[in-house]
Amino acid sequence: MPRPIAATIHTAALHHNLERVRQAAPDAKVWAVVKANAYGHGIERAYEGLRGADGFALLDLAEAERVRHLGWRGPILLLEGVFEPRDLELCSRLGLWHAVHCDEQIDMLAAHKTQVPHRVFLKMNSGMNRLGFTPQRFRAAWARLNALPQVDEISFMTHFSDADGPRGVAHQLAVFNTAAQDLPGERTLSNSAATLRHAADARVRADWVRAGIALYGSAPDYPEHTATHWGMRPTMTLATRLIATQQLQAGDTVGYGSRFTAEGPLLIGVAACGYADGYPRHCDTGTPVLVNGIRTRLVGRVSMDMITVDLTPLQQAGVAAGFGAEVTLWGQASNGTVLGVDEVAAAAGTVSWELLTALAQRVPVSVDGNA
Repeated sequence: MPRPIAATIHTAALHHNLERVRQAAPDAKVWAVVKANAYGHGIERAYEGLRGADGFALLDLAEAERVRHLGWRGPILLLEGVFEPRDLELCSRLGLWHAVHCDEQIDMLAAHKTQVPHRVFLKMNSGMNRLGFTPQRFRAAWARLNALPQVDEISFMTHFSDADGPRGVAHQLAVFNTAAQDLPGERTLSNSAATLRHAADARVRADWVRAGIALYGSAPDYPEHTATHWGMRPTMTLATRLIATQQLQAGDTVGYGSRFTAEGPLLIGVAACGYADGYPRHCDTGTPVLVNGIRTRLVGRVSMDMITVDLTPLQQAGVAAGFGAEVTLWGQASNGTVLGVDEVAAAAGTVSWELLTALAQRVPVSVDGNA
């Protein structure tokens, strides 16, 4: 039989989280962001749970083709726009909307021969300092686009750098609104954090919000808030089983580098999961794990194919914890107990985005569509 590790995608949870985003941004349309293969969930697997969105936003032309092949006929937005002139041909064929953030992309459009004008989203650098025209150059870029017969409707976008923290969005919102004042067209400003924290302000939610990590059951402002606080449900469960147990005595060490030393008698379990499966190597002793739905901790260093976990809490609860016991690395255990991916990511010194998108190809993935 194959190794017992597997990931499960919960489409009902995806649908639920999408509806929570709608509640947070009333009267705005919702982009479901499915870049990075739907944040590691798989576009085809996530589609059923997200098809209630108003549009899909992504980066890669091949991913846009996959969304179209699933039968989606609504808007698809390329968040970074095109990278070379021939990309515009595929935009025309697939009916893709695309961001325009630099002069070179306007030059490509000016040279593009098309029978169907393009819908573009002109991006402003309002303070993030990654992509976009500066506020001082924004209106000139709009004038160039507006003069092109290759361009139909022009919409506007920016990206908030501090929506998840105390600085907030007001400083960038003011810059954007000043530079884009009176320009006609729809606007999209808010990522997940801005949508959940600031979209009560109609200027922030604007016409479209771009929901990314919130759709996938993670809190964009963890640890200030948890996914439960925002009413989000886990959309991916990574689970495996114990393949051995070891009885330790005081002074015994565990794993490479002997990073953990038992202070007394201790039963540990060996689980079939390691960094080659996408579990973060930087997780150390104390990282939370569920065994048979009981919360416990990782002990010692993460190996390529195995981790070791403390079984003391199961013994204390009178719960069996031998060969074949269920181990939940993140997500929902069989008994309904949830271990948030944010908490595991924090233990690894990273964010949930990285854990979800790093799921290894060797891990089998199934879909659970039950509510």
